[in-house]
Amino acid sequence: MLGDEKMNKLASKISDSEVEVMKVLWKAKGELTLTEIRTTLEDTSDWEASTIKTLLRRLCGKGVVESRKDKVFYYSANISEDEYNEYSTQSLIDRLYAGSAKKLVAALVGNKKLNKKDINELKNMFKVGDDNE
Repeated sequence: MLGDEKMNKLASKISDSEVEVMKVLWKAKGELTLTEIRTTLEDTSDWEASTIKTLLRRLCGKGVVESRKDKVFYYSANISEDEYNEYSTQSLIDRLYAGSAKKLVAALVGNKKLNKKDINELKNMFKVGDDNE
């Protein structure tokens, strides 16, 4: 795994289109060829092979994807989906709620984005470790 600072720097540079390519690599949990990536993306996008090549080149340039040539190029992710999601969540909280997760949850509750089941599940999550108090 990458250090937090390095991962944050890499993850902050990924565009929405590039995330779609990353999702394919994360799901594969290993190396894929351009053809395999393109075949997977055909279901969700109308991108040409040249567009996918450009996105992969950018991701390699940013250090979040690694390529290896052995007759054809093989691509693999350098950061995990969990690492990226953690960074994205923290980045959202930092940008919109001044780093306060409590303010995010309050906004979700206040805007009725959480139903009673969601709230009860969150309450149970917060009870973890309450035995010591």
